[in-house]
Amino acid sequence: MTPNSSEAIPLIHNFCGWLKEQDKSLNTISTYKRELEKFQEWLHENQNDLHHLTKDDIQNYILFLEQQQKSASTIDKTAGAIRTFAKFLEKPELVFGIKIQPVEKNEEIETLSSDECESLLNTVQEDGDLRNTAIVYVLLHTGIRVSELCRLDRSHIDFEKNQMIIERGDGQRMIPLSEGTRKHLEKYLQSHESEEAVFLTRTGDRITERTVQYMLKKYEVNPNKLRHTFCQRLIDSDVDLEIVSKLAGHKDFNVTKKYVNPKVDKEELTDVINHAFTRK
Repeated sequence: MTPNSSEAIPLIHNFCGWLKEQDKSLNTISTYKRELEKFQEWLHENQNDLHHLTKDDIQNYILFLEQQQKSASTIDKTAGAIRTFAKFLEKPELVFGIKIQPVEKNEEIETLSSDECESLLNTVQEDGDLRNTAIVYVLLHTGIRVSELCRLDRSHIDFEKNQMIIERGDGQRMIPLSEGTRKHLEKYLQSHESEEAVFLTRTGDRITERTVQYMLKKYEVNPNKLRHTFCQRLIDSDVDLEIVSKLAGHKDFNVTKKYVNPKVDKEELTDVINHAFTRK
């Protein structure tokens, strides 16, 4: 019998109550709740739930996150939430010996060239799927995270001010809509009557990160590559680093700096130094 994902909600609620009794901060409780909900969604897709949690489930989920190339900090945060949940269940043995491999990151940020961007947009439009076209435009032209895209509600799209509102636990940011993004978002939103979620599955439910990632695979791209392309294109267009950082929602300014190309021609660098220190 297929587990019902909603059956785990009371258990997560009780866990949050227990955390409150442990004097955990509201931010910690919110983070653990979010991580457990993601874990439960994955369990549900794999025919299980939090009520019947096993050590193999936890190890396989950590492996899944590593294969998704999630950051080391993200995996540590998830593992911490699950470890605390196991303590709440009075089953600490569930996390004994769980292996977490260091995530190897490619130093070079992968982005699409201008021609590749144009080819991608042309291809997805030719396929004629309004939702997929809108998703690709939003990810490429706003740089939002796939998790943020999945949480978008109609109230987050302001066509009058021509902007998208991204809400996170630490605040919100406004991102202007390109002409293409606005056009394809409007067309897609006119095609369904959901009063809340912007992007839906074929069955009318709010779309999931996994569904988006699976859809993008056929176009040989992933959400991170589209997000990196957004940031890189702005940097290459001489947009101020601080503005790019705000639009991308980077908490650490050093993350934004990675998009600045360090490969400067030696002669060009010499000219820059001479110009900077020449007395006028």
